[in-house]
Amino acid sequence: MENVTFSTMVFILECLDYYQQKNLITIILFFIYFLTLIGNILVIIVITLDHQLQTPMYFYIGILACIDLTCSTNIIPRMLCAVLFDQVVPRIACFVQLYTLHHLETFLLTFMAFDRYVAVVNPLRYRSIVTNKMVTLSFVVSNILSIFTVVPFLLQVNSLQFCRTNVIPYCMCDYITMVRLACVDFLSFLIPGSTVCAVLQIFPLGSIIFSYSKIVEAVLKISSKEGRKKAFSTCLTHLMVVGIFYIPFFIAYVLPSTGISAEEYNIIAIIPCIIPPMFNPIIYSFRNKEMKKGILKLICKRRVVPDPTTVNGHI
Repeated sequence: MENVTFSTMVFILECLDYYQQKNLITIILFFIYFLTLIGNILVIIVITLDHQLQTPMYFYIGILACIDLTCSTNIIPRMLCAVLFDQVVPRIACFVQLYTLHHLETFLLTFMAFDRYVAVVNPLRYRSIVTNKMVTLSFVVSNILSIFTVVPFLLQVNSLQFCRTNVIPYCMCDYITMVRLACVDFLSFLIPGSTVCAVLQIFPLGSIIFSYSKIVEAVLKISSKEGRKKAFSTCLTHLMVVGIFYIPFFIAYVLPSTGISAEEYNIIAIIPCIIPPMFNPIIYSFRNKEMKKGILKLICKRRVVPDPTTVNGHI
């Protein structure tokens, strides 16, 4: 039978239909989203209210929390909706999810690595180099780079005609999957997309690795053991965040080539999108003394009630 081409206004997510333990997976997704919401909102509130935390490093942490919150909110509720209620996704919602999924958080992580580089290698000039104005500029640049790299792919997907079906056999709208459904030569779309994605992921990672190689080189020159320990401690938190972002990401790209099933690929593709946003605020909260103090001040803040037996400080 000949293929029928059509331009669809909705897509259907076949999410978790083939899992026997669908209820358990649904509970896990609720739990992950709950932790993500609480953690990232708490980080944003603490940084906003505590004036001592309104420095470039913490502004970067706050921006990362905003990105994580946006990413999770565009992915997990849609997945839960597809599982529990309605699998239909409007075309515009699918494109918003596509942009969120491919929003290049790696650029922000690169600027954060530069922040740590200056703090360790050139601490005396840190305040003059890394300013709040520079943080704002780096955030704007990150978004501009994301727009110029992601929007062309969205326009490309928007122009596609689809064959036979508009059913996406995964839990989210993914560029590669949507191209597979379209009436086009798959490789002609896959190769440019994969090349751009690889370059834009590897270049920031290379910059991060270079920054930390220079940081290690500078730290090893510190004569004081306590000084070396403090310098490494200030960088370890960011390295953990980088690892949590990149390790699942590379696993999601490498394992499909090993011949895993569609069900396994679905889980692998989801993990890089939902796990880092949950762990990032936990890492920053437990690894950073100032963040812990800010959170404790926010949670334990009490109004001081005057003692009725004292007047103007006298008994």
